[in-house]
Amino acid sequence: MRITNTLFCLLFTGLLSGQSTISGSIQSGGLTRDYLLYIPAAYTGNTAVPLVFNLHGYTSNNTEQLFYADFRPIADTANFLIVLPNGTLDAQGNRFWNTFLGNSNVDDVGCMRDLLNTLQANYNIDANRVYSTGMSNGGFMSYSLACQLNDRIAAIASVTGSMIQSKLNACNPARPVPVMEIHGTADNTVPYNGSPLSTFVAIPTLVAKWVDFNNCNPTPSITQVPNTNTSDGCTAERQLFTGGDHGSTVEHYKVISGGHTWPGAAFSIGVTNQDFSACKEIWRFFRQYRLDQLSATNTPEAIESHWTVFPNPAQDYLVLQSKDQRPVQGVQVFDALGRLQQTISPSAGGQIKMEMATWAVGVYWVVIEQEWSVARVKVVKAGR
Repeated sequence: MRITNTLFCLLFTGLLSGQSTISGSIQSGGLTRDYLLYIPAAYTGNTAVPLVFNLHGYTSNNTEQLFYADFRPIADTANFLIVLPNGTLDAQGNRFWNTFLGNSNVDDVGCMRDLLNTLQANYNIDANRVYSTGMSNGGFMSYSLACQLNDRIAAIASVTGSMIQSKLNACNPARPVPVMEIHGTADNTVPYNGSPLSTFVAIPTLVAKWVDFNNCNPTPSITQVPNTNTSDGCTAERQLFTGGDHGSTVEHYKVISGGHTWPGAAFSIGVTNQDFSACKEIWRFFRQYRLDQLSATNTPEAIESHWTVFPNPAQDYLVLQSKDQRPVQGVQVFDALGRLQQTISPSAGGQIKMEMATWAVGVYWVVIEQEWSVARVKVVKAGR
């Protein structure tokens, strides 16, 4: 999927004032990982807002995805942040997510976790309302997050993506994960009926598996999407599987005769359904769900209030204290500019002591990650 750089330049000059698209990078797994972050004008930092991961397809990149699957007009109204990370480069120089190639050791799930920690340390993000969507390989990656990062991602949506059979076999989510799959029956890249050679799972099989994961009613309600555009070469139906655990559902938009494309996109790269907007339907789907409603654990906000830090301000060391004895998966320290300064991996919860004699004087954010929760604590390194 390619759109010309000239067109991108023209579109960038048309951004409205007050909105911003920030280019950033983090270190994860020994690699520098780039991302774009879209911040709507309505964001003030005073109120926690949702975050949507928007993941590009194979051979594409985050800039193309920003425009092709354009959530920005919706974010401007609904007030949520959009993060668009870049995949790494394969041997042919194409960007990809490590979800099906089988010849890469890149930890993209770990990267998404580190990126989420970084953004939560620097922006007021509602930890209960973090979602992931993506095109093609980005849809595959969103399924990987549903399987492996479901303690942080509330719901996912895939457009023209699927899973490979081995990853589906290994998937065992610890809670119901609401899933939306949008897919064309004439998709020749990720075939609707699967591909034995690539082990891409057939879309009806994939949908049925997530219906089973979520314990939904296996018989869907089916409605026809009004054929408002009779010249786009395709039609669509919506399948809705309800009754899942904790109110979860699975939705499937079956685009009859649709290609490997994003419905409602302004750019045509094949048979593209224009009877509905994938972006609008994905946000409608996401906004129904909160992580705390889909799990039986404490909310991230409640967990955060259990952590205290002393002494604060501190000079040589600080202690993180909590009554919550769940194991801590990781602790990251960010400076006031959002740069990662230190990472530790304590094995137990309750109390964590951190040496800080070498820290520069200033303000820091300490991000504490446990299963189903993340806490952010502000600390001050004082001078002598």
